[in-house]
Amino acid sequence: MRPSFVRDTLTLVSLAQLAVAGGLYTLSDSIVGEDFYDAFNFEDISDPTHGRVHVSNYVDSATAQLLGLTVATANSFIMRADDTTVLSPTGPGRNSVRIRSNNEYTTHVAVFDINHMPEGCGTWPAIWETLEADWPDSGETDIVEGVNNVSPNQVHLHTSPNCSIPSNIRQLGTVLTTDCDASVNYNSGCGSALSYAPNSFGPAFNAAGGGWYALERTDDYISVWFWSRDSWFTPVDVRLGSPVVDTSFWGTPAAYFPNTDCDLASHFGPNNIIINLTFCGDWAGSPAVYNASGCPSTCVGEYNPQAFKDAYFQFASIRVYQ
Repeated sequence: MRPSFVRDTLTLVSLAQLAVAGGLYTLSDSIVGEDFYDAFNFEDISDPTHGRVHVSNYVDSATAQLLGLTVATANSFIMRADDTTVLSPTGPGRNSVRIRSNNEYTTHVAVFDINHMPEGCGTWPAIWETLEADWPDSGETDIVEGVNNVSPNQVHLHTSPNCSIPSNIRQLGTVLTTDCDASVNYNSGCGSALSYAPNSFGPAFNAAGGGWYALERTDDYISVWFWSRDSWFTPVDVRLGSPVVDTSFWGTPAAYFPNTDCDLASHFGPNNIIINLTFCGDWAGSPAVYNASGCPSTCVGEYNPQAFKDAYFQFASIRVYQ
């Protein structure tokens, strides 16, 4: 039997050979710590998913910093919900944050180095890309999304009509839905669950020390990868935050969206990166979804602040390559 490190190396090489496509990209944006305040706009807007955030709105930057909902250090950025205020089940929702990148991107790679993601019943965290003013015509890619601590992570596209993905794709994830059209199937979009990686979302992700998510978007395909913090398969350029990355050596993606049944160039325009944490709402708060998650009471009835002490993102960095 080969030594374990030899087997791991051979497996890594094999995965790299299965890579669907790839290319070289050069670092354009490195966002660490205080950089988040300059790179992102805090969206003091009503939650479009009808989540239970304060007075239906997310808070602005000044309020977020004053209340300690965002904290930046030299090497991390924390973005959290209020976990101290006792709320009434029928009153205003919980203070939370939604940020949108100032820059827009088309063909690019985005690497998210995440130490912790929000967890807790009623939580609905997301890291995604879209152009809000032109949704869904400019497309949407959900990179990290889930509810109520239910693993694994799900990766989806939402688009205008006439866009779908094949049911049989060379990827590590499991296809859930194939029609990307946001106007059908209750806007479920097309996408996959990272069934092979139970530590890709929620408490299991945090217990493993977090990890990396990476998106590559081109006119020919959109790929999303996930590597847990202790994964042998994390590419060196990702782990080191290199100034140049080569996605052709990243192996088979967790989720892959080819342009075989969707003209990606016409369904996707310039997109911003959006990160938000909402509660309940259309998905997490759906009684069928909430009850199936094994959560107590009802979603709107969960108002004890201690239930949200772990409802926070902690980013080591976001790096964008073009």
